[in-house]
Amino acid sequence: MAHTPFHAGELQAQQRWKTSSLWDEVRKEQLLWNHIPREFHQRLETAPFFFLATSDKQGRCDCSFKGGGAGLIKVLNKTRLAFPDFSGNGAFMSLGNILVNPNVGCLFIDFSDGARLRVNGKATIHEQGEGELMALFPEANRVVLVDVEQVVPNCAQHIPRLEPVGALSPNAEIPIK
Repeated sequence: MAHTPFHAGELQAQQRWKTSSLWDEVRKEQLLWNHIPREFHQRLETAPFFFLATSDKQGRCDCSFKGGGAGLIKVLNKTRLAFPDFSGNGAFMSLGNILVNPNVGCLFIDFSDGARLRVNGKATIHEQGEGELMALFPEANRVVLVDVEQVVPNCAQHIPRLEPVGALSPNAEIPIK
C-alpha cells in the first residue's frame, strides 16, 4: 500500500462521502506538508493568538485559546516552533495533557483575511533553567516546543472577517448575556 498522510478513519470518511478523488498525489503534495513553508513563518510569528488542541492518554480532548500578541510564536526552523506558557488559572489542562500525550494541534486563524493554518506535531515542555528556549520568552514560566509533523492550510471560505477593537485592561469586566 502506498504511503498516505491520512489515517484509516480519514480514508474511510473520504470514501464514504466521495472525496477520495480530490486527494490525488499532486494535491496531497501541494496541501499537506511535513514542515512550515518559509512564506508562513512571518504570519505565524505575528499571530496575536492561536488555538491549541491536546488530549490525555485516553483521547479525551481539550482545546484552549493561547494569546499574547504578536511574537507569541517563534518559528525556530521549518520543523519547529515554540510558544510561551503564562500562568493562568492553574488547572494546566493543556500542559497536563502534553505531559501524558505529546500530540498537539495548533490552529491559526487570521480574521482579517480568513487565512487558516493547522500545525500538528509533538510537544515538549521546557522550564526555567532549561536553556535557550526560555530566553526566547523571558516573562514565561514555561515554553512549549512543537516538533512539526503536519502543516495544512485551509481555505478562507467560512471564516468571518473581524476587526480587532484593541486590548481590554486586565481588570475589565465583560458582561455576560
